[in-house]
Amino acid sequence: MAVAPAHPKLRRGYPLAVIAAGALLVFCAVLPWAGLQATSGLIGAGVASDMRGVDDAFGVYTLIAGLAALGCGLAGLLSRPRLAALAIVPGGAAVLVLVLFVTEGSGLRDRVSINFGELLSIEPVIRFGWFAALACALAIVLLAFMALIGRR
Repeated sequence: MAVAPAHPKLRRGYPLAVIAAGALLVFCAVLPWAGLQATSGLIGAGVASDMRGVDDAFGVYTLIAGLAALGCGLAGLLSRPRLAALAIVPGGAAVLVLVLFVTEGSGLRDRVSINFGELLSIEPVIRFGWFAALACALAIVLLAFMALIGRR
């Protein structure tokens, strides 16, 4: 007794999701990732300077990883859905690069926090784009894994 193959639309779900996550990772590479923020409690205001992801080499590597994941998803969509599982490599690389961005890259580690109480506070900050890029990279890894173990 032969088992009927999964519905074709269900087999294409993971490659489509990998394509979407890869495209979102490419988009997140141009969002602000880090910045320097100065605030003063005396005047109740602050100033911030932001740095986009692609302004750093690690951001460019993340953009390339997103394009590679998008390509893997496209290959899985056009031929065999299991090819989308190859996106686990650029997704994992993007996670590693994003962690390296915070720990070693872009001079964030070298920036000094200055705090004079209510008078002035200057500190480096991680912006929403970095968190969004990390979420997309983790989603690529998860979706690629699901494409590998998904229904045949």
